Amino acid sequence: MEHVSIARVALAAATYAIDRPYDYQIPQELEGRAAPGVRVIVPFGAGNRRTEGLILALTDETRLEKKIKAVLTVLDDAPVLGVDGIKLALWVRDRFFCTVYDAARAMLPAGLWFSIQDSYRVAESVDRERSYDAAGRSDHARRILDLIWAAGGSAELGQIRAALGTKDPNPALRQLTEQGILVLETSASRGVGDKTEQVAALALPAEEALALVTPKRKTAPLRYAVVELLCGLGSAASKEICYFTGASPATLRALAKSGILTLEKREVFRRVSAGEVEPAAPPVLNQEQQTAFLHLDALARAEKPAVALLYGVTGSGKTQVYISLIRAALDRGESAMVLVPEIALTPQLLRIFSAHFGENIAVLHSSLRAGERYDEWKRVRSGRARVVLGTRSAVFAPLKDLGLIILDEEQEASYKSENTPRYHARDVAKYRCARNGGLLVLGSATPSIETMYLAKSGVYHMVTLSRRYNEHALPHVFVTDMKEALRSGNGTSISARLHRELASNLERGEQSILFLNRRGASRMVSCGECGAVPTCPRCSVHLTYHSANGRLMCHHCGHSERLPDHCPECGGALNFIGVGTQKVQEELESLFPGVEVLRMDTDTISASQSHEALLSRFEKEKIPILVGTQMVAKGLDFENVTLVGVIAADLALYVDSFRAAERTFSLLTQVVGRAGRGGKTGRAVIQTYTPDNDVIRYAASQDYDSFFEQEIDLRRLMEYPPFRDLFVLTASGLNEASVLRACQQLRRSLEQWIAAWPSPENRPRLLGPAPAAVAKVNHRYRYRLTLMCQNTKEVRGLLAQMLRAANSDKENRGVSIFADVNPYD
Repeated sequence: MEHVSIARVALAAATYAIDRPYDYQIPQELEGRAAPGVRVIVPFGAGNRRTEGLILALTDETRLEKKIKAVLTVLDDAPVLGVDGIKLALWVRDRFFCTVYDAARAMLPAGLWFSIQDSYRVAESVDRERSYDAAGRSDHARRILDLIWAAGGSAELGQIRAALGTKDPNPALRQLTEQGILVLETSASRGVGDKTEQVAALALPAEEALALVTPKRKTAPLRYAVVELLCGLGSAASKEICYFTGASPATLRALAKSGILTLEKREVFRRVSAGEVEPAAPPVLNQEQQTAFLHLDALARAEKPAVALLYGVTGSGKTQVYISLIRAALDRGESAMVLVPEIALTPQLLRIFSAHFGENIAVLHSSLRAGERYDEWKRVRSGRARVVLGTRSAVFAPLKDLGLIILDEEQEASYKSENTPRYHARDVAKYRCARNGGLLVLGSATPSIETMYLAKSGVYHMVTLSRRYNEHALPHVFVTDMKEALRSGNGTSISARLHRELASNLERGEQSILFLNRRGASRMVSCGECGAVPTCPRCSVHLTYHSANGRLMCHHCGHSERLPDHCPECGGALNFIGVGTQKVQEELESLFPGVEVLRMDTDTISASQSHEALLSRFEKEKIPILVGTQMVAKGLDFENVTLVGVIAADLALYVDSFRAAERTFSLLTQVVGRAGRGGKTGRAVIQTYTPDNDVIRYAASQDYDSFFEQEIDLRRLMEYPPFRDLFVLTASGLNEASVLRACQQLRRSLEQWIAAWPSPENRPRLLGPAPAAVAKVNHRYRYRLTLMCQNTKEVRGLLAQMLRAANSDKENRGVSIFADVNPYD
């Protein structure tokens, strides 16, 4: 009896509520090409809409119980995911509440994805008269034929939909297709393309351009502002013009249509290049480093998988140990991976690894263009690159014979994905090492509380580096009470102590780094008369004032508006409250006239002004002062930096998160560790309104062990991780009542499950529903339920079932519901 080949396919169009493998018949002409790990195009749903799919497995059937749909075409010449990759995708699906296709998309480079286009063409031997006869009295069919014949006999579905507006073209298309008049063709184009930015330039001499817009200056002030800015700059990125003037892209397009300016695409190269580097000899380890290396290498050589914490103070030389471990892994015929929190901030690290491993290293991170990332991924898959350096998503790199994964600064929140799938790179790395019998090394001077607890409990191995590599002392730290500064009449963000230290550094020609984790000029603006505060019309937050462009901006949705001259409510004078990096830069330039102050935050970073370009200027031109957000707190190693100042140490300490103390301690320790990394003694000034807070005191003395003992007791008392896991169920939607109703339904279901719990001592706890930290973002309300219990397969299965039911419920239409495990926000 003739056999039928069946493919089990994970579909892109399948939402989480209906995600499962779907069966499709493989046509004979596609047999051999359709294999597990290959992507295909298949029909799905009642309308047989074309969608992408990934073949998970193949089966043979001698006969079919019912007729099933067939695979339409195969997109790949070879599998993009191997057997291990498919198993990893399935594991991610079960662990992080996403679809299999979501997991696959996270694992593969963006350049692999296809843009599917449906188009209809007139069938061969069909003339215009016959086609219109077939259309009969259908107005829609005739309009479609008008479009297709006008377009030369073929038109994309998107064009057809646009032509019919709100009318559904499908019945007419089905009529013409069934009569053999039209033929449906599906094409796919790979999504690799050059990264470009739009640039605006004056198309006329500056005087002529101004003359055209000046008469309408009052009625069209934004048009005038754009032209005025370009008169001084000549050309600029559209994004930057919109930022500084408050204009929208539509304003720029209107000016281009008027012939006043031109808009063109400019290719942007954002790849972090190591430049020309000389090959380096194996690192020379001191005695403490050698002991750490031998211990970790022994674990790597063992047949059993292992996890080890490399706990070393800032500047202790963890990187040299990493390089030695990678060299040993390569000598054994294994591959290795190094993950860092942010590759763009660590050009030095890239140069170091390139010097040691040359062409054997591949770099994978989000700043690469799609084509470059795709090419690097192919080098890894083919085995030409055996060492991967990258950010969070590089944990999925298809390395063969994987023997070593290193997570540097493992405590960083950037290792946790905030988008589907909401995975943590540490969890994925543990899974991959367990599957391959490899070693996972977690490196940090301030490990996460969970990691240190597991290390002290004996679950992880622990290796310690207690001294700096160059034997230099840690920076001397001064804690300044900003309440005293206020009492003495100093209303600026620069205390007298920090002022003196900065002046001293300027005299000696040494450099300083100032850290403030808030961009903009002022946290908010308020009316001194009525107390009104400008808020975002789309989000439940106050607007932040940016002095560089004179605008109020929302850091959540991007809303921007001009700063009013007076209070819109009562006409009173406006007060500026709080400080941001822009305000600090202005204060420093006022305190030290003629001294260049470099600012580094998301407002100053652009395609043409990258992280590396700014840091390179800071290092090579010996710019005296660098002010920045947490971008300057990690990964920087400049020997001429001898002073670090923390402008407001309390910012992250008193927020609504059980990780607030851990984050603050880690951030302060990291930023203080930027000082005195060369041959000169370092100093640090921490400015705070609560100098007696234990977190501030422990960070000032770089005493992680005391901080850990205090924090773990609090976590144990509150039953927070690592003692229990937090499952956060979030519902969001445009209607607040609908969101709350969905949360209440979930709560009732969970309460019934908890009531049947067998033992009261470890019974799960349920909190909420409660609004998220920012309750409304871009018009969408967000409420949460928090379930505190152990992360087991049974619990994940129950929550997955509840999520599917809630997302399928018609009453929850317009409400999206998702789950996250131990979120960081």
